[in-house]
Amino acid sequence: MTDPVFIGSEIYRGSTYGRVHPLAIPRVPTVIDLSRALGWLPNSAYRTSPRAKAAALQAFHTPRYVAALQAAEDSQQVSEATRTRHGLGTLSNPVFPEMFRRPATAVGGSLLAAEIVAGGGVAYNPGGGTHHGLADRANGFCYFNDPVLAILALRGSGMGRVAYVDIDAHHCDGVEAAFAGDPDVLLFSTHEARRWPFTGAVTDDGGGNCFNLPMPRAANDSEFTLALQEALLPAVAAFQPKAIVLQCGADAVAEDPLSRLTVSNNLHWETVAALRAMCPRLLVLGGGGYNPWSVARLWTGVWATLSGQTIPDHLPPEAEAILRALTWTRSAGRNPPVHWFTTLRDAANTGPIREDVRAAVQNLAARVTAMSL
Repeated sequence: MTDPVFIGSEIYRGSTYGRVHPLAIPRVPTVIDLSRALGWLPNSAYRTSPRAKAAALQAFHTPRYVAALQAAEDSQQVSEATRTRHGLGTLSNPVFPEMFRRPATAVGGSLLAAEIVAGGGVAYNPGGGTHHGLADRANGFCYFNDPVLAILALRGSGMGRVAYVDIDAHHCDGVEAAFAGDPDVLLFSTHEARRWPFTGAVTDDGGGNCFNLPMPRAANDSEFTLALQEALLPAVAAFQPKAIVLQCGADAVAEDPLSRLTVSNNLHWETVAALRAMCPRLLVLGGGGYNPWSVARLWTGVWATLSGQTIPDHLPPEAEAILRALTWTRSAGRNPPVHWFTTLRDAANTGPIREDVRAAVQNLAARVTAMSL
């Protein structure tokens, strides 16, 4: 097994969607800095993300949309017609200085990751995971859809079957729209029920290849473990993919402001480890996550899991200083708990398994059994 590769870029440092946007926080740069401070990211493991060119983006996105996004970055404005047609210049997908270059870099990183994975490796692109993007429209903070483009690239490299797993708090509507009904792509999504984009019901099978598990408010580690062990991992195993793409959004944890799930980051790391053990070709992406401390701690732990590092009980001073330097304008950022500075690992949040969760998992498990016959 080859050593995993971390793909990053300095474009994320200082670039935000605007002062009041949920993405007005540092994410990827903090993960890079923490991983280096812990001695986990030597230069040999790091690759600078290229920026995807228009032709590569048009493997999924329409030429008209790609051109509109480039023009919006150049002029720093959009017409009402462009806003209506392409969803640009909205509260969710605002005009900002790097609005083409930044998402094109995320796509470039995922395409590089797909190339590495197709060659038999493991790659991590925390700047990716923009799973809401539509072919002709920005959607849900996502200007392009790098998971879709990465899956297309993997299949173009002869990977055949690709499994896409998404544990973000928000349903991967853009990815499902791209691959629903495609027998060579398995999609398994856990997400919060009755949360935007209000898609991904447990009864939504995408023509047979989609497994959706909406989790109720306050879903805990025990409920997610049940889903992981009884449905998610068996579904991937039964599908026998040549490659796996995991969108590892960090917004399902208790302290995230845009969900009401209460999973600890341990479950994200367990999912990463379990999927890596199932297939030699694994591409891990970032995604949602709107608390700067929880994102940094979770995604740094993802890299530790992929690269075989031991996560310490207490961070060394160099790493702690990086977390103490973060700020957040939300009320929770005014007096952060000490463990946001001193540790990566959350305390486990085990609890009772509700009957509706158990029934939903059993429903999906029955579908998995039927698939594997």
